[in-house]
Amino acid sequence: MFKKFLTGQSRLPATPYERLGGEAQVRAIAERFYDIMSTDPVAGELLALHPQPLDTIRQKFFEFLSGWLGGPGLFEEKYGHPRLRARHLPFQIDINMRDQWLHCMYQTLNEQVADNDLRHELRQRFTALAHHMINT
Repeated sequence: MFKKFLTGQSRLPATPYERLGGEAQVRAIAERFYDIMSTDPVAGELLALHPQPLDTIRQKFFEFLSGWLGGPGLFEEKYGHPRLRARHLPFQIDINMRDQWLHCMYQTLNEQVADNDLRHELRQRFTALAHHMINT
């Protein structure tokens, strides 16, 4: 076992961040998510909750995703612990908002994540996260 460690043959499983391909792909997911939200009529109410222009929120979402997916903790380095529910309390998030958010995220994952197993894993994680955000 120790020999495997020294030769690099034994390694912890890759994080979703690594499995996606790192920074460039995580950024592409964040960007595409907001592209969809900005253009898909299904997400109109969700878009209305977001400050315009979306440049700052796109960057923050990328930074959050980076750490949440097992990569560098960019968001925490700048802003501290994400405390997602607390940060979103000023906004009414109901089942409709959750579903609009998931609509955008599922489409993003379908377009950006080629690996079926990883896409399924991420859908599950994002679904749980979106459900957790309901506050109304």
